[in-house]
Amino acid sequence: MPDKILYSQHADAPIGVLTFNRPERRNALDIEAMEAFSARVQALADAPIHALIVTGAGDKAFCSGGDIVDLATRRGAAEGAAMSALMGDTLHALEHLPFPVIAAINGFALGGGSEIAVACDLRVVDETAKLGFIHVTRGLMPGWGGAQRLLRLVGYARALEMIASARVLTAHEADALGLVTRIAPAGAALSAATELAQAIAQHDRHAVRAAKQALQAGLRQPYAEALQTERGLFPALWRGETHQRLLDESGRK
Repeated sequence: MPDKILYSQHADAPIGVLTFNRPERRNALDIEAMEAFSARVQALADAPIHALIVTGAGDKAFCSGGDIVDLATRRGAAEGAAMSALMGDTLHALEHLPFPVIAAINGFALGGGSEIAVACDLRVVDETAKLGFIHVTRGLMPGWGGAQRLLRLVGYARALEMIASARVLTAHEADALGLVTRIAPAGAALSAATELAQAIAQHDRHAVRAAKQALQAGLRQPYAEALQTERGLFPALWRGETHQRLLDESGRK
């Protein structure tokens, strides 16, 4: 049986690719796949890569959320709490990976799949992609942190409208709301995400990681504290090898 979550690294660039590998189920996640995804994310915390791409196998879906066939056997409140904690903790870890995380969204990103997408730093979608927080159609709400992340991306009223109406967005509608970083031609989300990852990977990884850390501080800290966080990250980069080398090179010109 093939692995439900795949990980690979580009041979010619420090870029990782994490793939939901259940195309026959539109990359829906059963508990086994959720646990495998969690283990992969945890293992990447110290990975020597400059960027990570998260995508789905095939051309039908990025991830269509939880696998309802498997989850239908887990009906108790305690089981729901355990699943929510598993994926909530996993997406918290994904969000806090030190390098940029890019979702390459091909096809559907629905329910839990949309929660995974907004836990990534950047979202590259193909023009046929569909994103939707459709949890209420099953008598649920986002349970993996997706409501809080959506709120911070689009604001209260738009987040509530999207969740309460279960509206499914086209790529261009998602772009208009600020949910999308780039729109690619149909079937080209992964290649477009790879181009973006390569553009990131050509720069000093310490500088890129510090920039992500500073921006995330701005989301979570009061303004004055975030300013101090940013200021505190700067000196090590100024004294860093890349900046010193560039100063030496400019001095020789």
